[in-house]
Amino acid sequence: MGWEARMFESTEAFLASGEAVDTSCLISDVRMPGMSGVHERLVAQGQAPATIFISAYPTPSLQARATGNGALVLLHKPYQASVMTHWFSVAVGSP
Repeated sequence: MGWEARMFESTEAFLASGEAVDTSCLISDVRMPGMSGVHERLVAQGQAPATIFISAYPTPSLQARATGNGALVLLHKPYQASVMTHWFSVAVGSP
């Protein structure tokens, strides 16, 4: 889609990078190794980018928690590429 993507091995690595402030869209699995709650932490710091969560084990409470904390969506694995494209476009404000 023409955007630069950066990948991090862990939540801690992302937070330590200092790149949260320059991130237009965060795409993350709900279950990550190490620390969880990256979105909540970024919200608390006032640095939360538009966030798309992914999960193979979605539950209604997980959905409510994710969107209740300001995430755009919780996508269920497997998802179609067109669904991710749609939500990424919403996140970055592209048509």
